Amino acid sequence: MSASGPARPRRRGPAAAGEGSRPRHSGAAPSPRRSPRKRADDQGAAAKRPAGTGGAGGSTKGPRGAAGAGGGRAGGGARNGAQDGGGAGAAKPLRLNKALSAAGLGSRRAVEDLVRAGRVSVDGEVVQDLGRRVDPAHDRVTVDGSRVVLDERRRYWLLNKPAGVISTAADPSGRPTVVGLVPDQPRVFPVGRLDRDTEGLLLLTNDGPLAYRLTHARYGVEKRYLAEVERLPADAPARLRKGVELQDGLAKPLRVRVVAGAGRRRMIEVVLVEGRNREVRRLLEAVGAPVRRLVRTAVGPIRLTGLAPGEFRALRPDEIRGLYRAIGL
Repeated sequence: MSASGPARPRRRGPAAAGEGSRPRHSGAAPSPRRSPRKRADDQGAAAKRPAGTGGAGGSTKGPRGAAGAGGGRAGGGARNGAQDGGGAGAAKPLRLNKALSAAGLGSRRAVEDLVRAGRVSVDGEVVQDLGRRVDPAHDRVTVDGSRVVLDERRRYWLLNKPAGVISTAADPSGRPTVVGLVPDQPRVFPVGRLDRDTEGLLLLTNDGPLAYRLTHARYGVEKRYLAEVERLPADAPARLRKGVELQDGLAKPLRVRVVAGAGRRRMIEVVLVEGRNREVRRLLEAVGAPVRRLVRTAVGPIRLTGLAPGEFRALRPDEIRGLYRAIGL
């Protein structure tokens, strides 16, 4: 990992759910010429449609604007965003096979086979009725015991946060924020925080229950960091594994290992299940290993791959299910 300084954020369009991890620019096809009366009719119809519709893992690119203040600690802002439906209208009941297919479980025929095989449950009850309707916003649907998110108003972004960007929804000083690097509709919030100088994996969502459990230490979701340190005393890894007393109490990483490095400059990986303010930096400083650069490389089953600093993409449906398994929902 180079210590050449922060990379300049690059704003790239999100990939649709189920596609590869590389983001791509989005572009709208040119609209056919329409009469003034037709345009007026279209505008009237659009005004009646609920806002914020789209695939749960897909992409929606709206006009860039103020994202709104918030982004409280431990995903609190995300909880609020989820409770108000992310600014969208109420979801309508859907046929189960249509809802599962839209959530990325396969074609209509493939998901019908899942239902017939007794692998689908709704609110804890095995369902084999292909005509069953479900409420995407409230019914808990699982396939083989794994939660499936059906609510198309939900958004799940994976961002490679650059250094110099603030992990909040808005900043009074006008500094760049992580929310400004992803589509502004529907409104999302960062899941936890990375300090201004820390780079790497950051999730943003309007799914409040998921955000809360991902950030709360009691649910044991691992956060993996790779640190480039100025120096690494021989006893530093052992001291970290034993636990270090910080000003706000004892801090003990789940795992610590020396990854690479030569001479005085070394690389060390630290895995935590909690997220106190600047915890990794303070831990390493306490054992005589000041940090030159810090990157978060994983949160639970989600890994930071294929994204340059400042790029983002939508989580795939299987990645969302993996997060739900990690938090026990």
